[in-house]
Amino acid sequence: MSPENLLIFISITFIAALTPGPAIMLVSTNSMNYGIKKSIFTILGNITGLFFMSLLSILGLSTFILYSAPVFFLVKIIGACYLIYLGIKLWRKGLNFSPASTLSSEQKQSEITSYKLYLQGLFIALSNPKAIAFTTALLPQFIDSTAPLNYQFMTLVSIFMLVSFSCLLGYAFIASKIVGSSGIEKLQQLIGKTFGAIFIGFGLALAATTQK
Repeated sequence: MSPENLLIFISITFIAALTPGPAIMLVSTNSMNYGIKKSIFTILGNITGLFFMSLLSILGLSTFILYSAPVFFLVKIIGACYLIYLGIKLWRKGLNFSPASTLSSEQKQSEITSYKLYLQGLFIALSNPKAIAFTTALLPQFIDSTAPLNYQFMTLVSIFMLVSFSCLLGYAFIASKIVGSSGIEKLQQLIGKTFGAIFIGFGLALAATTQK
């Protein structure tokens, strides 16, 4: 994999991991209710789910993509359209740095095991259709048919998991420190438009790629 493609992959995964979604909502909520240390188990569950989704996407699509031009084109278009969709959505709605708790007062006061927090994160990852579509559309496009598949898979997925872990941990920290603060609406809109434009640009770039 060329340094340019690796940089593009890191940039896309960073923006995707930073964009608020179900996993961020869950991690932020658990951080507010149980503290950052316990929310780490939710993060670990989530990145475990990302690993399994990434593995399935590579094993299920790599052969067809490498040897079938129509399938490669279809996956490329799906990936590009999804990235552009995310970009438009971010541009219009912006970000939301104020996650709301979905737990009842009884749940807040009760003990919760680290294992249960881990399973929550795992379930959110495996049941999120957007995350499934993202890994399925993104990962195969960075696979080089002339290089060993195992090495590429471990490199890409390790980066994906590390970036996701770092971003989720950052949200957990923010949620525990500045939840309820005001005056950030304009910042949310600005970052949302910036990330939206970047996503749209990546989508157009992926649409212009050719089969290797």
